Amino acid sequence: MELTQKQIDDFNTNGFLLLRGFADPDMCDEIRALAAKHLYEMIEPIESEEEYLQKRSGAKTTRRLRQVYDRDPLFAQWMTNPEMRPILEQLLGEEPRLLLAHHNSIMTKLPHVSSVTTWHQDIRYWHFEDDNLLSVWLSLGDEYLDNGLLEFIPGTHKMTFSLEQFDENSAFREDLPENQAIIANRVHFNLKKGDVVLFHAKTLHYANKNDSDEPKISFVYSLRGISNKPIPNTRSDFREVIL
Repeated sequence: MELTQKQIDDFNTNGFLLLRGFADPDMCDEIRALAAKHLYEMIEPIESEEEYLQKRSGAKTTRRLRQVYDRDPLFAQWMTNPEMRPILEQLLGEEPRLLLAHHNSIMTKLPHVSSVTTWHQDIRYWHFEDDNLLSVWLSLGDEYLDNGLLEFIPGTHKMTFSLEQFDENSAFREDLPENQAIIANRVHFNLKKGDVVLFHAKTLHYANKNDSDEPKISFVYSLRGISNKPIPNTRSDFREVIL
């Protein structure tokens, strides 16, 4: 599959692109079932809600499964899907490299115990020579506002922000009038099983907590353009996969 010029233009303008029904639904079911097993058994490495919120607690509520590429061939199969390769080349403008340092995760929002994911840019924790980076988000079931659907602010991947517009955790501050005017442009689109969203690493995005009675499980991985090198001796300077 290749994107139309309009789709490429939309991504470049907005910083995100929705591909409806891209992934095979049977594969999505297999991934979800395997992910649910790993979540239920709390198979490490995981990130907990407590770790994300920087809270000290004896309890542990799983927020995401880390390093999923190496967990099972099924996960790696999706991350190296050959049908995605030409799309990634079109959006990155060059050969893609699959990052194992960032995302490479099964994301979950468990019912009634998950936290809000504040407005942020993914690049806040990443260390590369430039910002030619994007992520691929796969919905493994219904995603909507009440269970933690991703929301985006179009065009924010091209904006320049001051340090003061972010808090100490690199979250985009909602208390500032100048930020509120930007957040007012937020958009969302409900997702179904097999839908894929591609988004730029600098696009501001957000997700509410899960107020439904069912867990929301999604799959996300990230890529760089081949010429965009990781900074040596940083978290980003880690093993990669040639697609």
